[in-house]
Amino acid sequence: MKKLKRNSIFLALILLTTMFLIACSQPNDEKGNEAHKKETIVFADPGWDSIRFHNSVASTIIKEGFGYGIEVIPGTTPATFLGFRQGEIDVYMEIWQDNIIEQYTEAIENDEIVELSTNFDDNSQGLYVPTYVIKGDKERGIEAVAPDLKTVKDLEKYPEVFKDPEDKVKGRIYGAPSSWAVSEILNTKAKSYGLDEKYNVFDPGSDTSLATALASAIEKGEPWVGYYWDPTWVTGKFDLTLLEDDSFDEEKWENGYMCEFKPVDVTVCANSELLKTAPDVVEFLKNYTTSSKLTAEALAYMQENDVDADAAAKWFLKEHEDVWTNWVSKEVAQKVKASIQ
Repeated sequence: MKKLKRNSIFLALILLTTMFLIACSQPNDEKGNEAHKKETIVFADPGWDSIRFHNSVASTIIKEGFGYGIEVIPGTTPATFLGFRQGEIDVYMEIWQDNIIEQYTEAIENDEIVELSTNFDDNSQGLYVPTYVIKGDKERGIEAVAPDLKTVKDLEKYPEVFKDPEDKVKGRIYGAPSSWAVSEILNTKAKSYGLDEKYNVFDPGSDTSLATALASAIEKGEPWVGYYWDPTWVTGKFDLTLLEDDSFDEEKWENGYMCEFKPVDVTVCANSELLKTAPDVVEFLKNYTTSSKLTAEALAYMQENDVDADAAAKWFLKEHEDVWTNWVSKEVAQKVKASIQ
């Protein structure tokens, strides 16, 4: 009997120990939810400042508030979006979906990615000129050199105003970097309007070079025409005019892009696997929404203070608590606030 009793006690101890080990092996947070299975969240950096800013804001919150590691993969739009679809990248903070609409739609339909929120939708893009080109600037002693320039089609009248310094015969339209999907759109649009007969669409190589070319022209009071988009520090700082185009029409767009860019829902998306491996991050990103104005403000801060996206994110998190604290719980907000003091 004593032996049986000892065996029973021994078995009970083994059972209790096993149950304890099982309980300890199931990671739970303070709220009793299953902890995240993924250790590092990977962001896409296809090369422009606004997505870098949003990457920094989101990654700071995810790292400090949720405890994940962060990685950023740079590359072209086609390369990063392909990696996104294949699961090598987890989060894309700023997808201008209409610029890659076929790939975007296919990825959604194939359940490769999921759209979580609209980062901002009050944006514009197209061909801009400094306003003094059309209206002049009396204070600077600049005369209007293209007073009748209103539309993209009107550019055919003014190739001599926007002279290409490398081609005496044609004018120059500054396009987008060739690695950007919009570059093909701009080149096709120029051909559709016959502007390629009078202009060269110039590849600036990078967004930095594009901004530098425009800023340099404005500083000198010279004519300039080219692609730009809002929000940027450039559109926030300089007086620019977006050239008009035909109202957006699906048929015109699909046949040579012969109309204006329509405002794009610039979305925040995740690879579909993230719904399983980091549901807390997904829930946070579903609440992530800003505006062109807020984004341009942050980009202007970066440019005027010569700081990087991480510094701008820290500034934003301090200056706009009323915005981002609505995206997360009070507990997460407190952790983030403590980390940026």
